[in-house]
Amino acid sequence: MRRSPSRARGGLSLRVRRRLSAYGFIAPSVAVLGVFLVWPMIWSLRTSFYDASQFAPSTFVGLGNYRRLFADATFRGDLVNTLVYAAVVTPVAVGLALVFALMLHRRLRGRSFFRAAIFLPAVLSFGVMGIAWDFVLDPNIGVLPRWLEHAGLSMGNGVNDPNWAMAYVMFVGVWKNTGFYMVMYLAGLGTIPADYYEAAAIDGAGPWARFRHITWPLLSNTTLFVFVIAAIASLQAFDQIFVMTRGGPFFQTETLVYLVYRTGFKDFEFGYASAAAWVLVFLVFLISLVQNFYFGRRQVKY
Repeated sequence: MRRSPSRARGGLSLRVRRRLSAYGFIAPSVAVLGVFLVWPMIWSLRTSFYDASQFAPSTFVGLGNYRRLFADATFRGDLVNTLVYAAVVTPVAVGLALVFALMLHRRLRGRSFFRAAIFLPAVLSFGVMGIAWDFVLDPNIGVLPRWLEHAGLSMGNGVNDPNWAMAYVMFVGVWKNTGFYMVMYLAGLGTIPADYYEAAAIDGAGPWARFRHITWPLLSNTTLFVFVIAAIASLQAFDQIFVMTRGGPFFQTETLVYLVYRTGFKDFEFGYASAAAWVLVFLVFLISLVQNFYFGRRQVKY
C-alpha cells in the first residue's frame, strides 16, 4: 500500500510540519521579547504597587504610588511638559517632513544630496547631537548666539533660560526626526499612481487641487503611521533633555521619561518610578488609540 504524499515520515502531515517549522523560526524572537520586554513590563507593573527602594524591604501599598504621583506638583508639571513637547514637536516635524518630501519627490538637480542632508540627522545619535547643539547654543562660546548678536538679536542665557530651554529642546527634536519622517512620506508618494495626476492635469486641476484631492487623501495611510510613531517618540523624549538640560532649569524641561530615570536610577524609588512609567504607557496607548480612530476613518484603499 503506497503512503499518501501529504503524510510525512513519522505520521506528521505536511501542514503540521510547516506549522512546526514556522514556530521554530519565530521561537527565538518570542523568547527574546518575552525575557527582555514582556517579563520586565509585568515586573514593573507589579513593582508599581509596592513601596520598593534599594534601602528597605518592599511593602505593598496598592494604589499609593499613583495617588502620590497625582498629588505631586512636579509630576503634574512633567506631565504638562511632556504633552506640550509632543503637541509641538509631532505636528511640526511631520509637517516639515511632508513639505520636504513633496519638494524632493520631483526631479530636481541635487535631489539626492538634499535628501541625504535632511535624512542625515536621523542616523546620528540623539545624545551626540544634543552635545553638539548644546555647544552651538551656548551663550558664551556658541556660534549661533554670536551670529545673532551681530544681527542685534539675543538668545538670552541659552538652555539655562527657563523661558527658552524647552524651545531649544523642541528645536533639536524637530531637527533630528524630520528626515526620518520625510523618507516615509517619500515612500508613500512613490505608491501613488502617476495616472491620477495626469488625469487631473488634463481636467485643469492646479497644484493645490491635485494635492488636496489626490496626494493628501492617498497619503492618509502613511500619515497615520507617521503620526503614531512621531507621537510615541515625542512622548518618550529623553536623550537631548538628559544631555542639554538635565531636566532643568527648575524642572522646566523635565518630561515623564526623565522623571522615571531620576526617581528610579538616582533616587532609587523603584515603585514610584514604575508607577510613573505605567502612567506614560497609558498615555501613549490613549494617544495612539485616538490617532488610529481619527486617521483610520480616513484610510484609502486603491
